[in-house]
Amino acid sequence: MAKDTPPRWDRKMQQRLARGEAAALGELYDRFASLVHSQAHRMLDDESAADLVTREVFGYVWENPDAYDPKQGSMRSWVARLTHRQSVRRLRGTAPSAFAQGYEDGTDDDGSETGGAEETVAQEELEERVRRATAAARADYIVASMPAPLRAALELAYIQRRDYRQTAADLGVTEDEARRRLRLGLQLLSTASTRPLEGSSPPGYGRAL
Repeated sequence: MAKDTPPRWDRKMQQRLARGEAAALGELYDRFASLVHSQAHRMLDDESAADLVTREVFGYVWENPDAYDPKQGSMRSWVARLTHRQSVRRLRGTAPSAFAQGYEDGTDDDGSETGGAEETVAQEELEERVRRATAAARADYIVASMPAPLRAALELAYIQRRDYRQTAADLGVTEDEARRRLRLGLQLLSTASTRPLEGSSPPGYGRAL
């Protein structure tokens, strides 16, 4: 996945969506659908659910283009955040009708209460699943978003199982450069388990979805 699109593109896209240009939605879908679907699938491990989340996210963007503010970040990161939130809702079993509800009252979950030891254990297990899925989705997002040289080095080392010497040869760089790229890539990935998908929401995004 390419890096975030330029702010000018983001602003123009928001304006075109606000005018109701169907072609703008098609362009947005072509650019971000793979990101949305792969992120949802990584979290939900279900093709049909990922398809549904993808439709819901783009439906929401089409109906609520003014919810996006280019001053608060890129459209790509906004779409990723919407995908993450809706995937979490589906992990928790929240009804689709609640898609926009938690963000109007400033909460990120369904606000339900559980009672009893069994329900408490089940809720803890569910929240642990949410945390693992979030970390996995963030790792995928980081890999997709990082500069191509770092991504290529990580793919060679950890998917194709090359050592740093082989990685350097395959990339046509020095061994020191290969080690540097791997180190930087791993430093970025290390944030996946310690930070939310897109960091803490900037001001104004509490009602984004």
